Amino acid sequence: MTSGPKAAMVLAAGVGKRMRPLTKFVPKPLLRVGGRTMLDRTLDKVAAAGVTRAVVNAHYLADQIETHLKRRSMPSIILSPEEDILDTGGGVLNALEHLGPDPFFALNGDTVWDEGPTSALCRLSEAWDADRMDAILLMQPAVSAFGYDGKGDFHMDVEGRLSRRGESDIAPFVFTGIQILDPTLFKGLKPGRFSLNVVYDRALENERLFGIRHDGGWYHVGTPESLIQVNRIFEQLNQAVYF
Repeated sequence: MTSGPKAAMVLAAGVGKRMRPLTKFVPKPLLRVGGRTMLDRTLDKVAAAGVTRAVVNAHYLADQIETHLKRRSMPSIILSPEEDILDTGGGVLNALEHLGPDPFFALNGDTVWDEGPTSALCRLSEAWDADRMDAILLMQPAVSAFGYDGKGDFHMDVEGRLSRRGESDIAPFVFTGIQILDPTLFKGLKPGRFSLNVVYDRALENERLFGIRHDGGWYHVGTPESLIQVNRIFEQLNQAVYF
């Protein structure tokens, strides 16, 4: 791939409270699925998609994240430490100077997914249309989202435009934590702690929030029990590394 984003933001600063006691001494992105850390799985796919520069934020047990990342050679990695946790939106804004002026990938560092016929990141790049979009999110059908039992996040029309689920509504799609964002979405926002939902709302107001349906598997690893279950699936499939 040559035309997609060359920079990626990987969010790895969370405390992982629901994963206790596993995360008491290890940050959640460094927990292993199929013998490989969730953070490495994400960075492997980022590198395979043509990204040359990744920014990884860190807060909880940040020294472990930093030490682990020094073992990697691809992509080039910039650590974005956070003295106070900044949430997803604040974390991206804090690292924006390292991401450059062009659209970039943003991914949760504890996301576990496998591919369909084509790389999900490549599919996002191919679907990106700067004339119509400020953000494009990878969506998983809620019915096939492993370990997910919520009401969904978004509706998606035939053109890919997203709309939020109402309070009493059920939406068919779950956001996977994988996306492309235009940095202009962060223009004028004050540094500090805030969610990426702030920039999604900006895009929604201008009808520039889009999505595509993931055509592979996506695994919600939110508890120690779900981590065990996902590892069993990976063992059964005999796939220690997913690309």
